[in-house]
Amino acid sequence: MVEWIGQGLKLSEIQNRLISEFGLCVTYMEVRLLVDDLKLTPKDPEPVKPPAEALLATAASVPADAKTVSPLPPLAPAKPGGVSVSVDQLARPGAVVSGKVTFSDGNTSEWYLDQMGRLGLAPQKQGYRPPPADVQQFQAALEVELSRMGM
Repeated sequence: MVEWIGQGLKLSEIQNRLISEFGLCVTYMEVRLLVDDLKLTPKDPEPVKPPAEALLATAASVPADAKTVSPLPPLAPAKPGGVSVSVDQLARPGAVVSGKVTFSDGNTSEWYLDQMGRLGLAPQKQGYRPPPADVQQFQAALEVELSRMGM
């Protein structure tokens, strides 16, 4: 089992191997307790990193006003084909962090990240759905802003 943990197997994968290789019918909780009793620590999976070229292209398309964080910039108008993001100084109720985004077509929306880590949009125009390319730019720009804030 130590070797399996070293290989980076998840607890569910260890459970399946115990069943298939040794015929042991154990629950997930039993595997979890066994790993804990053996003082083993499963490895966290390596986060998937986007290709550097995609990050550079996305960062280049974010307006310079949206890249500065001192002291949380106001929402700048989006350049044609660009997305601008700002972070509120005081998060909206029920959110860990919130702010505003202007999409390339000029439509604006409030965004928020709740305690469960779910990202939500509250567009000003009811029923508005941003283009998929703008959503990707928004998520990349938001990640840049939040990392600058230490989040």
